[in-house]
Amino acid sequence: MAEKKTTPIVIDDVEYQYEEMTQEQQVFVNHVADLDRKIGSTKFNLDQLNVGRRAFMNALTKSLTDEPETEEAA
Repeated sequence: MAEKKTTPIVIDDVEYQYEEMTQEQQVFVNHVADLDRKIGSTKFNLDQLNVGRRAFMNALTKSLTDEPETEEAA
């Protein structure tokens, strides 16, 4: 006899079996999991944006403090 696979879900330090949840509870679990993935992705994108902004700000600051290049007389 094959053993039935279950998916443990831990909520507030209590373990539940996904397969034993009601259909509504499973929908809630799926929404929370999807939102967690989206939050992680958004944080990753925000990190990239912040690093890019710092790089452009550093380049701007450097360009403002560098000595202007003088054109050589021909």
